[in-house]
Amino acid sequence: MFSEQFQTYSWEQTRDSIDSKTEADVLLALNADRCTVEDFKALISPASLPFLERMAEKSHALTVKRFGRTIQLYAPLYLSNECQNICNYCAFSLDNQIARKTLTDDEILAEAQILKNWGYDHLLLVTGESSKVGVKYLQHAIRLVRPLFSSISIEVQPLEVDEYHLLASEGLSAVLVYQETYHETFYKNHHPKGKKSNFKYRLETPDRLGTARVHKIGLGILIGLEDWRTDSFFCALHLDYMEKKYWETKYSVSFPRLRPIETEKTGKKDFTSFMTDKELVQLICAYRIFKPEVELSLSTREHERFRNHVIKLGITSMSAGSKTNPGGYSAGSESLEQFEISDERSPAEIADMIKSSGYEPVWKDWDEVLGRV
Repeated sequence: MFSEQFQTYSWEQTRDSIDSKTEADVLLALNADRCTVEDFKALISPASLPFLERMAEKSHALTVKRFGRTIQLYAPLYLSNECQNICNYCAFSLDNQIARKTLTDDEILAEAQILKNWGYDHLLLVTGESSKVGVKYLQHAIRLVRPLFSSISIEVQPLEVDEYHLLASEGLSAVLVYQETYHETFYKNHHPKGKKSNFKYRLETPDRLGTARVHKIGLGILIGLEDWRTDSFFCALHLDYMEKKYWETKYSVSFPRLRPIETEKTGKKDFTSFMTDKELVQLICAYRIFKPEVELSLSTREHERFRNHVIKLGITSMSAGSKTNPGGYSAGSESLEQFEISDERSPAEIADMIKSSGYEPVWKDWDEVLGRV
């Protein structure tokens, strides 16, 4: 289990090690044929900022070599905002007195058909973490939408190995599960109640996914909860461990930064991510240089100008036209968004932007027949 390796590291010592990296360490990392986790520390350190242009050039070259000039498009379909966790950064938190909604069969199919009509062939199903939307509900939802889409991913509560096996047998191809923060002490501050407050159980979820042989696993942190450099190192360490142990599995990394949410008590609650756009570019390039094969994803949390410019710097997939509330694609839905999006352009507009950048938008992730070749 990764939790065993994780316990051999100290957050404070890791943070100090990153901060102590020098320009010489950065040059060694940039010139290395294969980056180590120590090289990754150098690439995300303050010392690497003067080398950002060189990092971007290498990241671009590696991305084109592995993925070509393509950007995969996907969209989330929020099935439910029911949640039994308290998370101090999420509008779906149990202590936020909002109207709760879980989509019916007809509503699921209506939302799915809208996304299909937009051109999507890859769907991400999202729920809050609640027993009301457990494995049986997810199994049924996958059965409903499977005839419409070639690949289905989920971002839901962590499950057991046999439960992932069951969903995979229904056509599930990928699971996104973010640790949010790897700072074990402060993790509890952000997640004071609910099953999600169990740091170790969440940390071991990718191991359960690997054991279940899920086709693709998505990792990430919620940038802004704690020091982004230290958190990113532990996420990269986790990725390195997973690739070595579950080598048949594909991996992706996402870069969600904190966004404003609506709360019942205080109205809009804003956050500061403590990460500049320049630093996010640095992190994206560092991941590409560290792991040339990994898929790197950017959501509509980021603003238009930023998303336009990172097309050529290492990103391989983007969401477009996203709604973060159950029933959000259908007219008349009044359910609360999980968080505010920033890039509100339609999928067609995003596709045109990608084409104008000299890249090709791809609406389909993979076909399960390819896994049998």
